[in-house]
Formats: sequence, structure tokens, C-alpha cells
Amino acid sequence: MITSELPVLQDSSIESGAADTVSLSVSVSELEDPTDTKGKKKRGRPGRPPAANKKPRKSPAEKATGGAKGRKANGVPQTNGEGGEPVTLFEVVRMGKSAMQSVVDDWIESYKQDRDIALLDLINFFIQCSGCKGTVRIEMFRNMQNAEIIRKMTEEFDEDSGDYPLTMPGPLWKKFRYNFCEFICVLIRQCQYSIIYDEYLMDTVISLLTGLSDSQVRAFRHTSTLAAMKLMTALVNVALNLSIHQDNTQRQYEAERNKMAGKRANEKLELLLQKRKELQENQDEIENMMNSIFKGIFVHRYRDAIAEIRAICIEEIGVWMKMYSDAFLNDSYLKYVGWTLHDRQGEVRLKCLKALQNLYTNRELFPKLELFTNRFKDRIVSMTLDKEYDVAVEAIRLITLILQGSEDALSNEDCENVYHLVYSAHRPVAVAAGEFLHRKLFSRHDPQAEEELAKRRGRSSPNGNLLRMLVLFFLESELHEHAELLKDWECMTELLLEEPVQGEEVLSDRQESSLIELMVCTIRQAAEAHPPVGRGTGKRVLTAKERKTQIDDKNKLTEHFIMALPMLLSKYQADSEKVANLLQIPMFFDLDVYSAGRMEKHLDALLKQIRLVVEKHIETDVLEACSKTYSILCSEEYTIMNRVDIARSQLIDEMTDRFTHSVEDLLQEAEEADDDDIYNVLSTLKRLTAFHNAHDLTRWDLFGSCYRLLKAGIEQGAMPEQIAVQALQCSHYSILWQLVKITEGTPSKEDLVALRRVVKSFLAVCQQCLSNVNTPVKEQAFMLLCDLLMVFSHQLVSGGREGLEALVFNPDSTLQNELLTFILDHVFIDQDDENQSMEGDEEDEANKIEALHKRRNLLAAFSKLIIYDIVDMPAAADIFKHYMKYYNDYGDIIKETLSKTRQSDKILCAKTLILSLQQLFNELLQDQGPTLDRTSSHVSGIKELARRFALTFGLDQIKTREAVATLHKDGIEFAFKYQNPHVPALCKFMSESMSERREDVWLPLISYRNSLLTGGEDGDRMSVTSGASSKTSSIRSKKGRTPIHKSKRIEEESSVEASWLRGNDSLQTPGALTTPQLTSTVLRENPRQAADTHLPDHDSEPGSENDYVHNRGLMEDDAEPIFEDVMMSSRGQLEDMNEEFEDTMVIDLPPSRNRRERAELRPDFFDSAAMIEDESVRKTNTHSALQW
Repeated sequence: MITSELPVLQDSSIESGAADTVSLSVSVSELEDPTDTKGKKKRGRPGRPPAANKKPRKSPAEKATGGAKGRKANGVPQTNGEGGEPVTLFEVVRMGKSAMQSVVDDWIESYKQDRDIALLDLINFFIQCSGCKGTVRIEMFRNMQNAEIIRKMTEEFDEDSGDYPLTMPGPLWKKFRYNFCEFICVLIRQCQYSIIYDEYLMDTVISLLTGLSDSQVRAFRHTSTLAAMKLMTALVNVALNLSIHQDNTQRQYEAERNKMAGKRANEKLELLLQKRKELQENQDEIENMMNSIFKGIFVHRYRDAIAEIRAICIEEIGVWMKMYSDAFLNDSYLKYVGWTLHDRQGEVRLKCLKALQNLYTNRELFPKLELFTNRFKDRIVSMTLDKEYDVAVEAIRLITLILQGSEDALSNEDCENVYHLVYSAHRPVAVAAGEFLHRKLFSRHDPQAEEELAKRRGRSSPNGNLLRMLVLFFLESELHEHAELLKDWECMTELLLEEPVQGEEVLSDRQESSLIELMVCTIRQAAEAHPPVGRGTGKRVLTAKERKTQIDDKNKLTEHFIMALPMLLSKYQADSEKVANLLQIPMFFDLDVYSAGRMEKHLDALLKQIRLVVEKHIETDVLEACSKTYSILCSEEYTIMNRVDIARSQLIDEMTDRFTHSVEDLLQEAEEADDDDIYNVLSTLKRLTAFHNAHDLTRWDLFGSCYRLLKAGIEQGAMPEQIAVQALQCSHYSILWQLVKITEGTPSKEDLVALRRVVKSFLAVCQQCLSNVNTPVKEQAFMLLCDLLMVFSHQLVSGGREGLEALVFNPDSTLQNELLTFILDHVFIDQDDENQSMEGDEEDEANKIEALHKRRNLLAAFSKLIIYDIVDMPAAADIFKHYMKYYNDYGDIIKETLSKTRQSDKILCAKTLILSLQQLFNELLQDQGPTLDRTSSHVSGIKELARRFALTFGLDQIKTREAVATLHKDGIEFAFKYQNPHVPALCKFMSESMSERREDVWLPLISYRNSLLTGGEDGDRMSVTSGASSKTSSIRSKKGRTPIHKSKRIEEESSVEASWLRGNDSLQTPGALTTPQLTSTVLRENPRQAADTHLPDHDSEPGSENDYVHNRGLMEDDAEPIFEDVMMSSRGQLEDMNEEFEDTMVIDLPPSRNRRERAELRPDFFDSAAMIEDESVRKTNTHSALQW
């Protein structure tokens, strides 16, 4: 993993050596073996009696005994039961009522009196913190090794619960973790000048924690690792203090020694030398302890199987490296953090990044991090794309810190990998990437120099160059991101309106368009306070601060653009793209500012510019933007409404007069009309249509003129397609506005009759336009037909509007057929035809996508009519049958239509599904004739479609039972409507030949025929139970029959067979709890066997399993077969028939099958072709006999 270029970072198998020690290579081998350490320390352990001048106090052993009595689940003691006070060290820490320093001081005092008893209390503290019920007694402590004690405590664990204090939920146990860590830190801090160096306390504790951390019990391992890491952190702090004291002592010694001989104090020098020696010895002791913890615990637990334990190790080593960088901030320790960056758990990776952030924040540490940065930089950059968003955010922040410390550390490729994250849908990731981008690109600029340059150019903002950079970035990436400088709208308008100064580069036309688009986007973002597209996680309520910022921004942009917008429109009124964007700005205004600030003159200027734009342009986007702007300014809640309404009415009056006169001229000239007449009508009609979309223009009666144009076009056939399309759309808007007026008020009967007459005449015109030669006219007429049929459907009278019953229109069968024919002709078209129609177009791909969207809209409009029961549901069969062929283009629409229709009527939907399959099969018969190739791709396509239909029924067989039964019934009836021309001859042959060839080989056929009898006597039918009983019972029946009844029974069976082959109408649909009588008729023969004209192979008996299971079932791949219950009894009959075969059978199927084996034998329920072919399956042996 580590290359040879970094030998310092290479790991060793022992994880020890000179590179892994803290400062000096001091051997602490006696601590590496817990067993030896325990024995060694016990031999020289002196006992110390209590001091005579001390007040007697309750011993920790007595406390432990009392605590053991009061312990509950998981070995967590509560109270002593008398006064409710804590009785053990664990309880004191858990309750957290006492100051931690006083608790530690009490324990230190107890240790000074009897260190064995005090240590026993501390050992039980660690055991109980792990959730263990057991208690270490003084005899165990003195006579047993650590490994034996841990093994004994492991047996005391509560196996019923996996919780222990560090993992228990609730605020009490979260506080316990904090108290636990604080206790260890305070303990070391209070002991750092005394008993920590007695070579007994720390050796015993470290030995115990090392043994517990190596336990297989997670609770022991987790708790001891946390304790050991916090112990190490406290020791690092002690070592740091010792190092500081050493430096101070050394400086004092050097200062004293450098004094003149007369002023030098030799006694002070001796004291300083003695103090320095003592500090060095203490330093060595602390280093030995730290090395023992690091080698014995850290190097094993940083790669523990539990992510929480690994995270603890990485978090603490980061603290050590920051706290004592001289000893720990080197490659020997950094390598553990670098390796753990590849951890599989996001929690651990997050701890690594935060630990590194604490290091990179200090610029003085950068030289020590240089090698690490070069080695692991690529990994950190790749973590910006981490699947855990929290990890990605911290990785970006770490990259930003690296950039701040050394810009040369990151290559251009590394920076580019972070740049694009500003478009992330996760907001924190985008914000972090934005901070990195700002630091990388904008931190080099001198604000003072920029401001001075802006003042020299006469501008109020220094952001001009930054905005130019942003526009270039926008043009290159075709994306943009929101930043603070984008709210500098004054600077934007200055760049757009003012002429450039001497030597300044002029904005190109494309740059101007991009800057306007950026400006509009920032205005929308500031006014609506919506997150960028894809970044919002739902509807979010703004905070008070965000709401205030939104209001301030809206007031600011309103005050600025009220004056600037008319000037911008005046300059760019000839450019349709720029004008369309600029006209979106008024919708974000606070319109009260016009009247409150007495700015009506700016409103008049704006209305004047909008009027000029309307008269100059005929592009739909521009006209719709103008119409929407008028609609916003005409809101009744604002006082400026009257002023705007007058200007709008004047504009509409002029356009209406112009349109009326131009229509008259066009209709009079008819075929002799020139291009000018056509343009006058088309341009005015486009403007009126755009305004009619957002404004009620019914008082100008535009419907009459439009209807005259449409009728003239239908009768004469010479109307330009653009005029026809616009006339249809304008008429549609007129009808909808009339309906709005009627529904909002109390309509009279005359109003209803008048509107019905208008709607009826317009629907007739649209229906006639479906046969127009121009495709755009047909498509427009189709969409309007679907929309109006939806609006004026039976749902119009819902909600207490029964008075509108006269306006309900139901399409007749002729109109429904025309709509369906249009869909089949214009939506379900082959790709080859589409490619040929677009051949030679430069924007071929874009046109294909646009055409696909148009076809999807057409299909969706018609599908809505089916869903809302406006068009009969069987019409959907022609759509459903294309589900597989056009799945990529329309699969989602067809699937949703199928789902909605099933919700409205399950039975009718099932009939529609089987009808679609029948239509496909009939089309296949017409193409290939009566002799179908069962293995062809066309037949496989029908099967696959049937399988997809079956999956849509779901797994609830109770809900879908009736629908599935109806589907089966229709399928069976469809299969048997085809008469077999050879049925009479075969029936006669069977009745004559069966009496002559009564051999065992015919028993399966006889059994199968008898299973189809309904109401026959039990004695005349063969038993079809499973297993060997089936075989014995059938043999018994065969031997017990007398020759007198044999011919009679054969005649009865033949007559039943003849009626079955003719398709008896009395067949019943199988239920869920009864044995299905017709299920086995779905079985099919092997096509290769049917086609073979030679004698049958005598090595395998006719009617073997291959004859029945050649074609696998429809639901064979599904984990939960939908029709499992239907097949159970029939499959059992097949097994019983297989039991009758001779011993030459190769496969012997067991009587009981599991679900998967039954699925492999399941026939295709939806295959109507198989139902037609079942006759040949039942006569396999008969065909063989004919060949003989």
C-alpha cells in the first residue's frame, strides 16, 4: 500500500520499534505481558496500615460489597437502599452529583491508606462500567492473574442483553460517558505529582486495560479502549507539562551557570541539577507508560472490527498530535490516520478528517505535514465525492485548509474536482465547495485597488471585473452558482447600460445575454428565497432572519429596477431573447413601491416600453412575457391597477380592430391573398392569442372571427397552417374564459345554450381538422379536443354544479375511433420513419427529442380520457399492446394508465388486457397465416407482454381473484372459438381404436380424459391422488373392470371428448378453493415432436414429462407466483399420470414439490396460442397412432 518513496511510513508487523516510541527508546517489556507484570509487581508490594491521625472511613471493599447487593441489570448498581446515596465508585460517576475532583481526591486518599483496596475499587469500576455483573474480590486480585480475572468476569455477563453503559440510550448514559472520561483525566491530573510514579498504580491499571482491550467481549473491549485512550491523552498532557518544566529548569540552570563565579550559587545549581534529573526520570516513566498503551492497545484497536472503537482511537491520536506535536506529529503516527482514511465506515473516515483539520488549521505545523500531504492528498480529494455527505463536506473543508496553507500543494486537476461540487444537490457540500472556490479564485484580488479602479471609471461598485469573470465562467460551463456579488444589481445594470471606458473590453452580444440571464436568476433567488433546483428537501419555512433578508432584497431590487428596467428595455427592445428575460423582472417587484414612492412616471415609462415590444415582436416567448407582465401589474390589490388597465385596454382595442379588418380582407381575397395579408392576420392573431391566455378578452368577441377563419380553411382548404393553429388556440381560450364567467356566477339558460352551441360547433371543427393535411393543425386540433372533452365531461357537474348539466359532452363512437386512429398513426410510429422524416436536419438530435416530447403529450392527453372514463376503456387495448415495443418512449405513461384503469374497474381492465393480447395474436395470424412458428420472436413478444401484464396484478390474490378469473375465461373462450377441421375424423378414430389397443401406454390419456368429466361416477374415474397410491388405485380400477362395460364406457368417454373438442359453453371458471377442471388443457406439446413425421422413439414413453413441461410457465422467474393455488391440483394430476408410466421413465417426480419446482412446471396462463394448441397436446398418442 505504501510506496518505497516513503520508507518512514511503512508499517511493521510488530507495530513497535524506535519509530513508534514517544521520545526515547525506553524498554517497558515488563508491561507487555500482563501475566508477568502482575506477578512481578506482587512480589515487591508492601502493605501500608492506615495512618493514626486519620479519621476512620468506610473502606472501598465495604462499598463494593454494598454495591454488589444493590446492582441490577447489566451489573449497573443503583443505590444502597437506605439513604439513597451512591455506594461504589461506579455509582458516584454515573450519578454525577459530586464534583469529579472531590471524588478523585477521596480515592487518592483511600489509595494512600491501602493501595490494594483502592485499586480493587478502581478495577471494579472499570468492570462495572463495562456492564458486567461480576465483582473482583480481594482474594482474586491477590492470587489470580489478569487473564484469569477477565475470564471469570466474562462468565458473569448478562447474555440476554447486548447493551452496556457506553451504548445505552438516554440522556443519563450520555452524561455517564462524559463523566467516565472526565474521571480518568482528573485522576491522572491529580496524581501527576505523586503516586503516578510509584511503579504500581499505573502498571496495574495499564496491564488491566490491555487485557480487557484484547477480550472477545465487545463491552470490555469498547470500555477499556475508551479508558486507555483517555488515559493516554491525560498522560500526553502530563508529558507536555514535564517538557515545559524541563525547558524552564534548563534555562534557569544555564542562566545560573553563566553568572560570574562570585555571584554563582552552587547550592542552587545543585538543586536545579537534581530537579532536572528528577524531571527527566519522570519524563522517562511517562514515556514508558505511553509506549505501553500505544503498543499494547492502540496499534491493535485502531483496526478493530467495531467502528466505534476505531473512531475512538483515531479521534484521540489526533488530540495527541495537536497537543504534543513535537513528540507525535511525525510520519510514524500520521500513517495510522492516513491508512484509516480508507475505512469502510463513514463515522471513522469523518474522525480522520476532523483530526487532520485540527492539524492543518495551525500553519506552523505545515512543514511536518508535507510528506503526509503528498502521500494522501489524492485520497482526500477523492473523499470530496464520498457517499456520506458529512464526510464529503469535511473533506472539502480539509482541502480548503490545505489550500490556505500551501497553494502549491494542490494541482489544477485537484481544484477542478472540487469546483463542480458547487452544483451539488446537497446544500452543505455546495456551500463548502463554494468557500473553496472563493478562496482559490477571489482571495488574490486587492479590494482597495479594485475600488480605486472602479472610482476612476465612475462606477459605484468594484465588482465589475469579478462579474466579467463570472460571465465567462457561465458561458464556459453553461451553469452558474449564487454568490454575494451576484446581488450587486447596480454594477450589472451599469455594465449593460454604460459605454465602456478607454481601453476597457466591450461586452459581446453573447456576454450581454448571459449577464441578463444571470441577473434575472439572482433576482428570482433573492425575491423567492427558494433553494436552487434539486437542492431543496421539501417545503421549508423561512426563519425570521431569512424572511427579513428576503424582504430587504425585494425592496432593494424593486427600487433599483423600477428606474433601470425601462432603460434596459429601451436599449435591448430589438433583441427578443434579452427582452423575454428582462420582462420577467416585474413579477418580483413589490408593486406598492410605485404608489408609496410616487414613481408613477416610471410605471408609465415601463408600460410604454412594453407596448413598443408588443408592436415590434411576434415571437411567442416575448408576447407571453408581455401578457404576463400586464397581468401582474393589473392585480386588483394594487392601486396602480386602473392606470395599467387603461393602457392594456387601449392596446387590445387597437389590435382587435386591426385583426378584424385584416380577417375581412383575407376572406374576401380568398385564394388571391398575398403574403402581406397573411402576415397581417397571423401577426395580430399571435398577439391576441398570447394576451387571451392571461386576460379575459371575451368582450371583444374574438371567437367569431377565428371561427370564420377555420370554417373557410376547412371549406376551401387553402388556409395557412400557422393561422389555423393560432385560430384554434385563440378559440379555445375564448371558450374557457366563457366557462369561467358562467361557473363564477349564476348563469341563465340562454347563457348555457349559447355556450353549448359554441362548444359543439368548435368540437365539430376540431374533429374535421383531424383529417387536415398539415400535421401541426391535426396535432393542435387533437390536443384541444382532448382538453375540451376533459373540461366538459361528467366531472363538470360535480361539487354541486348540477346546473351545468347542459354543458356536458360525451364523445360518440365515431369521435372515439378518430381519436384512437390519430394516436396509432402519429404516436406509435417506427423509428425508421421518424429518422427518414428528419434526415438532413442539422439539429437532428434536438428535433428527435422535441418530437418525442410532442408524441408523449399526445399520448398522455388521450390516456387521461381513458382514465376518467370519457373514452371507453376497451380502446386502451390498442395502447396496451404497444407496452413492450415502445417501452423506452412511453412505458411510464402506459403503465400509469394501466394502474389508474385498474383502480376504477378491475374486471373491465382485465378484459382490456386480454383483448390487447388477442389483437396481437390476430395480427400475427394475418401476417403468418394459420401455421404459426411458436418459437418466433413475435410469439415470444406476446408472451413477454403477457408476463408483464401478470406482474401488474400484484401479490394479493384475494383482491385480484375475480379479475384474473375473468381474464382466464375470456382467454379460454378466445382459444376455443377456432374449430379444428380434423375433429370428427379424430373422434371416430379414437372411439374405434381405443377398444382394440387397451394397453398400459394409454392409461395417461384415459386418466386425463376422465379428469375432465364433470359429475361422473366415482367408479368410472381413475384416482388421481399423489404418490404411489395413485398408481395402485389406477391399476386396481383397471383390473376390476368387466368387459361388458368396457365398450359402453369408451363410447361415453368419446362423446365427452367430442364435446370437449367442440368447446362446451358450460365450462366454469375455476375458483380458488376448487380443483380447476380446465387448467391442464393449457399444456403444449414440443414443437419438434409435433413436426416429426417418423415413428416415435420407443426408448421414451409417449406422454412423458417432456410432453407436459416443454414450455415453461409465465411466472417461472417470480419469487411469489400469482397463480400458484390454481395450479396445485392440476399439477398433482400430472404427477399421478406420470406415476403410470413404465419403468423406462428417466425422471421420477416426487409427489410433493416445493414452490420453485412447481414454478418450473407452471404453464403460461396468458398464452392464448397455447390454449388453441391444447387439442394437439391431448392427442399426442393419437397422432402417433395415425402415423403407424
